Amino acid sequence: MIELLKIIILAIVQGATEWLPISSSGHLVLFADLLKFDGGLAFNVALHFGTLLAVIVYFFKDLVGIFKSIIKWDTKDENFKLVGLLIIASLPAVVAGLLFYDFFNNLFSGREFLGIGFLITALLLFIGTFNFSFKKEKISYLDSLIMGFGQAIAIIPSISRSGMTVVAGFIRGVNEEKAARFSFLMSIPVILGANLLVGAKDLYKITIDLNLILGITVSFLVGILTIHWLMKIVFKNKKNLIWFALYCLILGILITFGIV
Repeated sequence: MIELLKIIILAIVQGATEWLPISSSGHLVLFADLLKFDGGLAFNVALHFGTLLAVIVYFFKDLVGIFKSIIKWDTKDENFKLVGLLIIASLPAVVAGLLFYDFFNNLFSGREFLGIGFLITALLLFIGTFNFSFKKEKISYLDSLIMGFGQAIAIIPSISRSGMTVVAGFIRGVNEEKAARFSFLMSIPVILGANLLVGAKDLYKITIDLNLILGITVSFLVGILTIHWLMKIVFKNKKNLIWFALYCLILGILITFGIV
């Protein structure tokens, strides 16, 4: 019963923090340590698969539009241009993940960097509340590349992927809702690729059981609700980022001084 509760807690943490600008990786490391729970590779892949399904389902119409534009090879379609933008945005994380895989993997094995990472996230979110000029309704290739670099940096645990990418878009002057939508869409190839990279060698060993199904289901449902809340309320106004900045600041201080 206790193990089941731990699974539910970690699935909720993953489902919410994967999309909230407060770093899912940092929270998973922290909560797994506090709960003394190690679900192994299969459990981690399951939780991330749940949140991946959440973003795919939520933006299903967008993905269908992208797929149709590719099939028709309609280069004038905005969805076709979006494909190029997503490819460019994914490149920095792909390169960083392949070249520095061992370095990033070692960071996930302990809490040494967690406090610093949360403090960096807090600073970036605070910067995101500044009054940048939000005139861009369309994302350029340079915008997508810069947001992609933000995504690559966020491979480091406790540095938020959604926070880094959305703030990068804000700094470039991209409309809040457009930046948030693109941030969610660009997460799909990277999360999928990361899970394949991590689990490629051992996926054949994974056996689906009730614990994994529970983890996938909970992280999926929480992920859907979180994305909807962010798109409809939080990212409508960049000033809302201040609350997440304060949260990360407090958490970073508590971890740095060994209080949690």
